[in-house]
Amino acid sequence: MMSAQPQAIIVHKTGGPDVLTLEPIEPPRPGPGQVGLRQTAIGLNFVDTYQRSGLYPMSTPFVAGNEGAGVITALGEGVEGLAVGDRVAYQGQVGAYATHRVAAAERMVPIPDGISDQTAAAIMLKGLTAYYLLFMTWPLAAGETILWHAAAGGTGLLATQWAKALGATVIGTVGSEEKAALARAHGCDHVINYSTEDFATRVRDITGGRGVDVVYDGVGKATFERSLDCLRPRGLMVSFGNASGVVTIPDITLLSRKGSLYVTRPTGAHYLNQRSDLLAGAAKLFAAVASGAIAVEISRSFPLADAADAHRALENRETTGSVILIP
Repeated sequence: MMSAQPQAIIVHKTGGPDVLTLEPIEPPRPGPGQVGLRQTAIGLNFVDTYQRSGLYPMSTPFVAGNEGAGVITALGEGVEGLAVGDRVAYQGQVGAYATHRVAAAERMVPIPDGISDQTAAAIMLKGLTAYYLLFMTWPLAAGETILWHAAAGGTGLLATQWAKALGATVIGTVGSEEKAALARAHGCDHVINYSTEDFATRVRDITGGRGVDVVYDGVGKATFERSLDCLRPRGLMVSFGNASGVVTIPDITLLSRKGSLYVTRPTGAHYLNQRSDLLAGAAKLFAAVASGAIAVEISRSFPLADAADAHRALENRETTGSVILIP
């Protein structure tokens, strides 16, 4: 139940999940160009753990979280095109772990009828990540073949379904047989359990020795170099996360030796910086969900007060699909 007193999860010093503490806050008031929100659902993402741990430096104290959905309660000066009572969702706005907050109006995306607040909060960051990776970083074409690491994760389950709907052949990696079954049910033509198989060898077998056109890797250090061995000559390695640690390339000639490969490290902050790009991506995402091309898997929800437990579950690979916090 929503607390009468606004509350937020505040990080006073970076560290493990225990640094996430629920505290009362003053009712926030929107400034120029901002809106006030009463939040109804909050998305959980790996970037939240990176900020909490200090991997991504943040000025403390800060309110954790980057994605949510709710109802507009107030408009700041100069805000147009939005109204009190509108249901909206957002991603990439630090301060999400709260019952109430203010945020930039230009980053608010209206939630269409037929999409619940919980679904919107579960897919904004992960779904828009899938959008720019599949439509902008490498505009995926029918007939191409991709490898997606952590295919049973939050972004993976959305992206593999979307890639399949676009006509791609989708190879996914997972860490257990339970996750393999989930990945198969969400668009993967082939699933590799990297805990029992060498994924690079299996990719070469699946592709008849050719390799894939593009690898999408949110895992990072543990999978990076073997992922290069999965690519066809002049293929693209898309490293978009650091779940196992940060990637380094001490010798860039490695890319020439493995096939004149391309490597990129994209972020939504650059791809979705313009409001027009944000709204275009959100429109495609919501349409894919509404059409059934993407089925949203919310595997677990936690009360906002239990954010630390949610972070432990995510970091210990105990979750699949999307996880949300309920304020």
